[in-house]
Amino acid sequence: MVAIAFTVLFCAGLYPVTAFGGKPYFPGPWESAQTIASFFRLRPTAAQLCAFLQFGSAVPLGIFTATIVSRLRFLGVKAAGAYIALFGGFGAAFAIASSATVIWTMGHSGIAQDTTLTQALYFLSYGLGGPGYSVPLGLLMAGISVPLLFYRIVPRWIPILGLVLAVFGELSWLNLQFPSTVLLIPLTRFPGFVWMIAVGFALPATTKRASAVSSQAAS
Repeated sequence: MVAIAFTVLFCAGLYPVTAFGGKPYFPGPWESAQTIASFFRLRPTAAQLCAFLQFGSAVPLGIFTATIVSRLRFLGVKAAGAYIALFGGFGAAFAIASSATVIWTMGHSGIAQDTTLTQALYFLSYGLGGPGYSVPLGLLMAGISVPLLFYRIVPRWIPILGLVLAVFGELSWLNLQFPSTVLLIPLTRFPGFVWMIAVGFALPATTKRASAVSSQAAS
């Protein structure tokens, strides 16, 4: 349920700054400094609402991370993957909260009048909310998926999907140097919502159920 809460809050934060919420919509990192500053001058309320909702989404992501790692330990997973997932999930939550705070700052009166300052803050928020989010999210997915693949306590497609998305997440680091790899960020982020919800519901709540699922998978 916290994975669903995270998904809803994060996606709701996108609504006011996309074409659905009006124009101009949130600029991409390839836009000019004037275009970036113009958005925050014309739509500061939309930017702050986006920041408010996405900052809030960091809380259920952190709770999801702590809960899922605790569940793995309870089910007997002693591999380092659980701690890697803990590091990645908390890092992703911190990145979202930090990026949202920077966007919230840019939405204040007078900030966007300084084009150079706005562009600098924009790229800081992009670095945190882009690769800064998708790279640790990849660690979260890999840290959970590898043990699940070996312990066979969830349907096999879930850890396989998690590992594929984890690869996309780690490769999104390249976006800091090669702008053309920007597609790796949404390829990690949006299918990642599906993966988190799936693993949250599929992971057994008791060791008895985990043993039954594992035996069934083995047979």
